[in-house]
Amino acid sequence: MTDERVRRARPEDVPAIVELVYGLAEYERAPHECRLTADQLHTALFGETPAVFCHVAEHEGAVAGCALWFLNFSTWRGVHGIYLEDLYVRPETRGTGLGKALLVALAQECVTNGYERLEWSVLNWNTPAIDFYKSIGATPQDEWTTYRLTNDALTKLGS
Repeated sequence: MTDERVRRARPEDVPAIVELVYGLAEYERAPHECRLTADQLHTALFGETPAVFCHVAEHEGAVAGCALWFLNFSTWRGVHGIYLEDLYVRPETRGTGLGKALLVALAQECVTNGYERLEWSVLNWNTPAIDFYKSIGATPQDEWTTYRLTNDALTKLGS
């Protein structure tokens, strides 16, 4: 069953999505790390070869939430999956089912396209999100530790 409040993002949604990403950065206590521009996001979503995708959720005619995602690949399963990079719903519209509706839309993408995984990360302190994810049947992958190279370490390794 498709929730009419959720749809694929359109070019005119880009400014609202950027605003939501900045809201997420603020919520995750890292606003200084967010440098996304509308031009960057527009190119990523709607350029010649998009490698990132987005669903938006609307509330009272305005974009109130988004799910930015890309395809990953499981060598063990031999098929693609979806990696959810960002899921964010404006604070004033939380509790209206928009977050779940966005996840349902991504699960439907998986089922429709034969993808076998829908994965994401959550900060360990974000207990409201963790509780929500558990309530829909998601399970933490505690045996894995995420590593990241950025900034000087990435430049040093890549030079």
